[in-house]
Amino acid sequence: MKTIIITGANGNLGAATVKKFLDEGYFVIAVDSKHNHLEFAHNNSNFEFNSVNLSNENETENFVKSVIASHGKIDAALMLVGGFAAGNVAATSGTDIQKQFSLNFETAYFLTRPLIEHMQQNGYGRLVFIGARPAINPAQGKDLVAYALAKSLLFKLADFINEENKGTNVSASVVVPSTIDTAINRESMPYANPANWVKPEQLADVLEFICSDKGYPVREAVYKVYNNA
Repeated sequence: MKTIIITGANGNLGAATVKKFLDEGYFVIAVDSKHNHLEFAHNNSNFEFNSVNLSNENETENFVKSVIASHGKIDAALMLVGGFAAGNVAATSGTDIQKQFSLNFETAYFLTRPLIEHMQQNGYGRLVFIGARPAINPAQGKDLVAYALAKSLLFKLADFINEENKGTNVSASVVVPSTIDTAINRESMPYANPANWVKPEQLADVLEFICSDKGYPVREAVYKVYNNA
């Protein structure tokens, strides 16, 4: 049984991903800054929930040390925490950039850093980041500057991790969704066709593939999960 850390567990993507991994027989360590809202997992013996402020480096490092001590081996971490902000360069302050940097990059980096050595020692590990199309498409990113800049750093982080761990079974991947089909997105974009969007459950399938034995030989991957959006 593989042991997986899933951050942002209470979110739409997080909940779908927790359910997918539990259904597939993984041990899931769910993480969020709020109380556990995953009622479907309450009585599952392969589930535990941790409330962690991932924007705090010391708190995150202590959390990683504690779960390693408890479980012995962490096979993968899915960094699903993130947030969105609009604004072009003129409308984006340094404070705006710092907020997005903390939410979209630091929450991933602070978890990744103490996990790398652990995974290297065990000879196996999968680190998965959630990217964003505006981070690789300037036409979309020009009006989402702080968000796109923060997300773009995840691609470089994955590159550095993969270069450092070439020839090993430790690797990083980036999953890039288009618009995710959630109630909030449907409400904010009433004239769009959600059939063209990607569902949280579809993204969860991709995430599970990366961590499964079927995804074992894949290295340095960027998965563009756009559907028709």
